[in-house]
Amino acid sequence: MSSDTTLYGTARHLKVNEGDTLLDIARDMGLGYNQITAANPDIDPWVPPKGSLVLIPSAFVLPEDRIASGIVVNLAEMRLYYFFSNGGHDYFITAPIGIGAEGFLTKLGTYTVKSKTPNPTWVVPESIRKLEPDLPAKVPPGPDNPLGDYVFRLSQMLYAIHGTNKPWGIGRRVSHGCMRMYPEDVAALFPLVSVGTTVRVIYEPIKFGWGDGKCWIQVFDDFDDRLGNPLPTVMGELSDYEKAKGALDIDFKALFRALKEKNGVPAAVARLRKS
Repeated sequence: MSSDTTLYGTARHLKVNEGDTLLDIARDMGLGYNQITAANPDIDPWVPPKGSLVLIPSAFVLPEDRIASGIVVNLAEMRLYYFFSNGGHDYFITAPIGIGAEGFLTKLGTYTVKSKTPNPTWVVPESIRKLEPDLPAKVPPGPDNPLGDYVFRLSQMLYAIHGTNKPWGIGRRVSHGCMRMYPEDVAALFPLVSVGTTVRVIYEPIKFGWGDGKCWIQVFDDFDDRLGNPLPTVMGELSDYEKAKGALDIDFKALFRALKEKNGVPAAVARLRKS
């Protein structure tokens, strides 16, 4: 990580091969369903035309409400960030997640990793068994276990970050409050994250960042309707950047387009004014 930028990665295009779905492409590119479909609203996610170009939104603005060390989950983005240091340098890794369905969204706040378990047994909570009475009391490790191969249990509310046996749910609102990861992503994260690690759960549908001498905005759907009219918040953020960086020339056309499209692709909306 660099102190000069909060924008990382690049967006690019990929040609669809025979038999591909956008879900296949999303998983290969480290994206969730929400990101790949928001960036490609005119392409059928299940039967994209062979040879068509798909926008891969692999550029990210770091969340504003982040921590120096630990996990940050941005529910609005359906993405997890793990920040850590090694050898005097700061790094982060990021991965898409599936989150709680309507009425089951994870409560915002700060948690810790209470335990971590490979090949977990799922002890089905009574609240879920009431909704789905055909479920057994326990589901052993294996392909039918919705926790997948690894689980991080959090300090409150029976919440957990875990794998899944249904990878199509990544980038969707499908859980009862837990956060699901692709099997390969949780397997990579498992040895890195220790018990006691801080986990901050936030909701930032609009993220601002700085890079290459420009101010960038990354906009996602405010599906929980927490933001209201975003313009006062946006203009306040730009004012803060002017105070920190100097006078800005704002590209209002790009700004309003980003707020309208909500496609999750970072857009440059201001740059330092030339003297």
